[in-house]
Amino acid sequence: MSRIYFYKLTADNGGAPCVQDGLLSLAICKPMIRETAQRGDVIFGFAANSLDPKNRLIYIARISENIGDGAYYKERKFDHRGDCIYQWRHGRFERRKDAKYHADKRHLAHDLGNPSDYERAHVLLSDDFRYFGRAGTDEYKCRYPAIRRAVEHLGQGQRVNHPQELRDQLCALEKKVWDGWRRKILGKPSSDPPSDTLHDVCHRSKSCGVIRF
Repeated sequence: MSRIYFYKLTADNGGAPCVQDGLLSLAICKPMIRETAQRGDVIFGFAANSLDPKNRLIYIARISENIGDGAYYKERKFDHRGDCIYQWRHGRFERRKDAKYHADKRHLAHDLGNPSDYERAHVLLSDDFRYFGRAGTDEYKCRYPAIRRAVEHLGQGQRVNHPQELRDQLCALEKKVWDGWRRKILGKPSSDPPSDTLHDVCHRSKSCGVIRF
């Protein structure tokens, strides 16, 4: 059974999601989505109030693959990607020295889980997405009031109300975006990667709403 996920990002700096070489990946942050989303599911990312009070649409992605067991960090074909911040050494994962994100050691357990299971070491890939970044808008709020209400009220631990109406409007928004834009990348990230741990806040992004259909 397919799902629609939506959540609010407190950071849009090229790390989560990472959009590179025509592929969108979600490798760090949002472990609940990464553990459960499967091929054919859809993810909507909206800006949190701290990033943009208008809650602009940042991206929509149709999931093409869920890579488990930390394989994303072990396969050489992903080495060059900005969110490939961990590596497998001496029987455990560690942060790469050249990583741009999640300098705090506590992030590794949040992103991957604890040794030796690393139950959170799932990475979502999408080759069918629309990423707006800083070019996104809040125009969806006028056309889709159920989405506006859900996004504006989505907070930590809060579930979405009126799932049928909301599901229909999310599907309509997805179709409108795909009909309107053929290019996958329509804007740049809202900010540059963090320069220090203090500003590395993407792991505190809001809880997500999930709709099954």
